Amino acid sequence: MDSRPPSPPLLLLLLTCLLHLWQSARGQSSYTIDTVDLTILPSSTVQSGTPVTLRCQVRVSHDNIPHLKHAFQLRQDDVPVYSSTTKEDAITYELDPARAADSGSYECRVTVKDKSKGSFSKKLDVAGLQTPVLYLNKTSPYESEEFTASCSAPEEKGSLTFSFYQRFRDGDLKRIKQTARTGNSSETTLVLRSVGDSVLYCDYEVNLVSGSRRSNRSDEILVIVKELYISPIMNVLPSTEVFEGEVMEVVCKVVNPPKNIDVFLTRDRRILKKAPVGLSHRFTAQEGDSGKLVCKAEWGNVQKETNKTITVKELFSKPQLTVNPTDIFEGGRFKLTCSVSIYVPERIGNESIQFSIYKDNVKLTSAETYVAVAQPSKNGNYTCRAQALRHNVKEKESQAAVVEAKVPVSEPMLSVVGGTLVLGKHFQLLCHSDSGTLPIIYTLNGPDRLAKTSVVSKPGEAAIFNSSAIYKTSDLNNFLCHARNGENRPPMRGTGQQLLRSIIIEPVSRPVLIVQPGAGDVSEGQDMTLVCSVQRGTLPISFSWFHAETEGALFSQTSKKREESYSISNVRGEQRGKYYCVGNNPANETKQSLTVMIRVNMAGWKKGLIAVFVVCILLILALILIMALKRRLLLFKRKRTGELSVKSASTKTERLSLTQTEVNDAANVTPGMIGKSVWSEHVSGSESEDQNSVTAPEKPPEPQYTDVQTRQADPNRAPVKKGTDTVYSEVRRSKQGVPEQADAGSVEYAQLNHDTDRHSDHGNHGDHIVQDDYIDEIDIDSVHIGTDDHGK
Repeated sequence: MDSRPPSPPLLLLLLTCLLHLWQSARGQSSYTIDTVDLTILPSSTVQSGTPVTLRCQVRVSHDNIPHLKHAFQLRQDDVPVYSSTTKEDAITYELDPARAADSGSYECRVTVKDKSKGSFSKKLDVAGLQTPVLYLNKTSPYESEEFTASCSAPEEKGSLTFSFYQRFRDGDLKRIKQTARTGNSSETTLVLRSVGDSVLYCDYEVNLVSGSRRSNRSDEILVIVKELYISPIMNVLPSTEVFEGEVMEVVCKVVNPPKNIDVFLTRDRRILKKAPVGLSHRFTAQEGDSGKLVCKAEWGNVQKETNKTITVKELFSKPQLTVNPTDIFEGGRFKLTCSVSIYVPERIGNESIQFSIYKDNVKLTSAETYVAVAQPSKNGNYTCRAQALRHNVKEKESQAAVVEAKVPVSEPMLSVVGGTLVLGKHFQLLCHSDSGTLPIIYTLNGPDRLAKTSVVSKPGEAAIFNSSAIYKTSDLNNFLCHARNGENRPPMRGTGQQLLRSIIIEPVSRPVLIVQPGAGDVSEGQDMTLVCSVQRGTLPISFSWFHAETEGALFSQTSKKREESYSISNVRGEQRGKYYCVGNNPANETKQSLTVMIRVNMAGWKKGLIAVFVVCILLILALILIMALKRRLLLFKRKRTGELSVKSASTKTERLSLTQTEVNDAANVTPGMIGKSVWSEHVSGSESEDQNSVTAPEKPPEPQYTDVQTRQADPNRAPVKKGTDTVYSEVRRSKQGVPEQADAGSVEYAQLNHDTDRHSDHGNHGDHIVQDDYIDEIDIDSVHIGTDDHGK
């Protein structure tokens, strides 16, 4: 075996193959589409019939990919016309020959694996259209005879629209037909109705994206239209105007007819008779045979006709059935009468006519009248038939008369819509009868005496009347309802008494609020009752009490009485103010009472407590004031006492004179009393501070005051009359020292302080002496000191 390594060229080739296999295994071949070129040969503009070649070539750059395939697609006006997949880099598409339908914009698109690229769009214009060829299967048709015509352009492509034209001798041109789009040929059926010769030709039109194009005309073909002499001859015997019952004959035929011709006799599009070439039709003229008779000859699809109008006169009219009365009610009698009008009295009389009356096609009588009692079994459709005897006239029948006995309207019932009536509010009334044939006319009369009408003509309807408010239940008796379903029948009447069976609700009257105890004044701690009452109102009634200063109702109660109360126990001051109550009932009209002002007075014990408190305060204030005044006077008199002086002995001596009675009276002071006042009136002139100088006063002397202190009397001594008396001593002096009567304005009061250990007069005046040989202590409330007329 040769173990030498391979040569370098062989090694390089091996490596290249391995690399290619590795890249192929991984799917990473590299390629790109460089260009896609489209070529139109011999030119982009050619004449119709010229061969045209379209060549598409692609250039692809790749890394030596073997067997690379190209998918070509050729499009005309964005519509694919050719596809091919090949390893070659170019394809060709032949248009041989090119026609107008091949004109358009072409584009070539190439797809290589997952990449695609298109060429630039190029336009091909094929000029000219093939001249069409016209073919007729008949060139000498009869008028209105159908024949076949075809127009074709066998070399053209696409969908073509063909048109056929007729040109007359006078030059008028008429398009007689246009077919739908087909291929390159069209065959159709033509009918020419004008007798004479004319020229036929055809053309076609092709629709392209760029627009439509029309071809040249085909060769013209001369066509001669021959007249067809098949118009029938028509005769009517004995005349076109006859009386009913007479026999008529109609003859219809074609002179010199062609083969296979048929003749028809028709009236009102109904065939009376058919025969080849000619016919004869005999019949008895009857009412209703008047009209146009048509005789028609038909050959193939060609028709010719002749017509005549006949008139059949009636000997007598159709019978007429009348019903009397027009409004028939069950239990009432009705009459049917059958009659005719004679038109030709010289030919027929009324006695020669026989009548019959039928119900639902069942004969009831052979007379001209029929009388019966209306009941459900007599309801139905009635007809009358009349036949002329000795005349060949068909029996005539009247129009049907419907007899349907009405059911009399029953007594109407009045009721309130909804079943509830509220006094004082508008309401609706329903007037209804349980039985009665519709339509029913309802009339309502009310308290206002205005009549209101309602017509009920359909099942399910109701006669509902709007009524104004009433305020008394007795007003319901003034309502009256009438119901009628026949003009000649008396109306049925329903009274307002029936309304009393309805629920009648009377709204509450205005409530009255009463406070117990009365007068609206209540003391604290008392009980108060608020009584709310109404005079009128349907029970039950809902009462509610309100306090103006409180939100919401204080209390609510539904009662079957027209008066209820609400009690407040142990009234407090904050419960004073305005109170009112409201009442309501099923009428749902809330009424409010007048507002009542309630005053809450203070409790008696509080008043006494306050009075006692005020009195105590006043007493304390008075005591404080008295003590303050006493203290102030005490201070003032002490100061004043030190300043008091009395004249020396050279002047008229003044002395204090107290009688035994006065002393005893003054001694009647309650022991232990402190601070008693002893009033002493002492009149003196104005003295200088020196006791030796005395001058007469310019003004009346003022009273002087001082305090006298007393002590408890000695029980071992003689008893003293207890009590408090005021002792006045009046002393008057003249300017010379002579005593005078003093007036009230010249009195000076001195309040003296006494001590039980002292028995001498206050001051240094020797002429004022108090004797107390048997009195240990004097309790003097007031002492009036003065001199008599003699200076004693």
